[in-house]
Amino acid sequence: MIKAILFDLDGTFADTAPDLAAALNHVRGLYDLPPLPLEALRPQASHGSIGLLRRGFDVGPDSPNFSALREAFLAHYTAHICDRTTLFPGMAQLVDTLDQRGLPWGIVTNKPHRFTLPLMRALGYAERAACLISGDTCARAKPYPDPLLKACEIIGIAAANCIYLGDDLRDMVAAQTAGMRCIIAGYGYIDVQADLDSWRANGNVDSPLALLNHI
Repeated sequence: MIKAILFDLDGTFADTAPDLAAALNHVRGLYDLPPLPLEALRPQASHGSIGLLRRGFDVGPDSPNFSALREAFLAHYTAHICDRTTLFPGMAQLVDTLDQRGLPWGIVTNKPHRFTLPLMRALGYAERAACLISGDTCARAKPYPDPLLKACEIIGIAAANCIYLGDDLRDMVAAQTAGMRCIIAGYGYIDVQADLDSWRANGNVDSPLALLNHI
């Protein structure tokens, strides 16, 4: 019996790609590089600054200039965290339905808390969530199960009675390891080359409202 729903944030609960892409293109502009189209960056949005900077500058955390690029990226993103970010179509209705049914819901993301809280507040959902678990809430982030188990602890519901909705393989791995049902947010930031069958999820939805069929 499903008693709670947990959501990934970027690419599942909210469409954050426009503001993340704007931050990357701002940094590219500082180096006289042309902006990249949103659709080219959308698949990397779930991977945060590391994924976006890799796509925009072909650098990784070990690159000499990565820290400077990341600092510029995060500074811009902090100042413009919810300029164009919106909930995915149908998510507001899904949350309303969960609230009406008395089913607690929460966020479990790898996004650092300093971005998770202000973003959820800007969207108007911080106080409605039963928990907000960020990438630095626990010692280990997804794909480890720790954040999901922490969410279960906070809301007081066993993992076996929860569904986790996410758009990345690490979401499925974390949920499976935690003993939780996992559903793919097929509308999210999924690379077209991803082998979704190998994710071994319990389902795949093409819209947030379709999740109601799994409750």
